[in-house]
Amino acid sequence: MSETVQQLRPKKHFLAVFGLGSTALVWGGTFAAVAYCLHAGLSVNALLSLRFVLGALALGVVLLALRIKPTKSELMDGLWLGLVVATLFWFQTDGLRFTSTAKSAFITGLYVIFTPMISMLVGDRLRASHGTSAALALAGLLLLVYEPGLSFGGWNRGDSETLLNAVLVGIHIVMTGHFSRRGRGWVLAWSQVAVVGIIFTIAAVFSPAPHGFQGVPTALRSPGIWIALAYLALLATTVAFYIQSAMQAYVSATETAVLFSMEPVFAAAVAVSGVIPGIKEHLGPKQWIGALLIVSATLLAELGPRLWKAREITEDEAIG
Repeated sequence: MSETVQQLRPKKHFLAVFGLGSTALVWGGTFAAVAYCLHAGLSVNALLSLRFVLGALALGVVLLALRIKPTKSELMDGLWLGLVVATLFWFQTDGLRFTSTAKSAFITGLYVIFTPMISMLVGDRLRASHGTSAALALAGLLLLVYEPGLSFGGWNRGDSETLLNAVLVGIHIVMTGHFSRRGRGWVLAWSQVAVVGIIFTIAAVFSPAPHGFQGVPTALRSPGIWIALAYLALLATTVAFYIQSAMQAYVSATETAVLFSMEPVFAAAVAVSGVIPGIKEHLGPKQWIGALLIVSATLLAELGPRLWKAREITEDEAIG
């Protein structure tokens, strides 16, 4: 391996970590944006159709501008990713009808433990620091989710749907990690987003009221609805899906999951801040301790291998 390649790898890894961490923050804001759109009267199918069709159109413009021609293998990878994304987003979005914004985000964050399990099943290597980080993040998420005094800790239908979503997110992270190493980020992002848009547009057209497009005209007159849709379609779909598709080639699936575990923390911060009209939630001390554990897990995943390597170098120099 040339010296230039060795120098580029750490830089690409740093950019990937920064990009995926930023994506987690953007996706953390989608929980409140989705809840706002649902409260405004958009059905699950209509909301997901609008979000992903607009996102696909924006990504399509980029492909045309860059004169990128998708290959058959890239389109097939995007098709498989799109089918997984469509399923996981339906579970997550429908679950928000029955559970709170913050709780939905926290349960979704359980993919931090599902991802390394799925990753090992397909033969990926699991670093000790990443496994420890995933376990630490899981402990934090349990503290965030649990509601004492309620039956089953407050567990409901929405929580069950969101848990299924978390498993699928783990599968999607692992699949993206493998596909991104053989495909181009813009193509993978556009193809999977387009598949999701087509699926939910068909679902909305053929769904009876109130599950289709019937409430769209009224909902689109709600104050702030276009801001929420722009955030979901352009920032959280067009930009975020490209970053994930392009950057996951330089980090492991488990490391990605740990970075993404910041998503529920940011979602909780948005939910309790009250900055989104109609969404104001409360977190107790245990929940905030859970958030701190997740942040610690993220730092351990990123700094652990470097600190361990630096310690080994120092010990070798001392022996030498």
